Amino acid sequence: MEFKNRNLNTTITIVSVAIPAIVTLLFFLPKPDMHPGFDVRILPLFHAILNSATAVLLLASLYLVKNGYVQAHKNINLVAVALSAVFLVSYVTYHALAPETRFGDLDHNDVLDAGERVILGNVRYLYYFLLLTHIVLAGVIVPLVLFTLLRGFQNDIPRHRKIARITWPLWFYVAVTGVIVYIMISPYYK
Repeated sequence: MEFKNRNLNTTITIVSVAIPAIVTLLFFLPKPDMHPGFDVRILPLFHAILNSATAVLLLASLYLVKNGYVQAHKNINLVAVALSAVFLVSYVTYHALAPETRFGDLDHNDVLDAGERVILGNVRYLYYFLLLTHIVLAGVIVPLVLFTLLRGFQNDIPRHRKIARITWPLWFYVAVTGVIVYIMISPYYK
């Protein structure tokens, strides 16, 4: 693909606004009465696996580029982007179809009562901090990944390196916290 002279800034901006807007909209729309032919409750584990794989790929990508394996670095990053795209489709599917899960709701009655709050203690604050930063940075990371990828394909190495120094740690954080958040909330899935 020839990206050298293409200006894709507008396209990246539109995609970067549309994705968080669609995901946000999901939380306000009523859940459709659909049955996709499989148990959607398996999807959070699938998301954690995708996030874990993405984190490993990002570590490999960093190692490869630091050791001069540029083509392998590009290939690994394309796989990480593909996994992130699969994650996004699966995440949207899950949240469109599955009931909400409340962190700490041991009896699955959709109410976090005083007893459940006591059992959770201060872990609640850690969970919500990780969840909030994960969600916010997941939205921020979309344009960063796309612009970093574009600069790499344009062979604009100085600008690619400059943005990658911001993109990589944020993307890695999003991938790792996705797994941690899953581990923390998994006991409360219905």
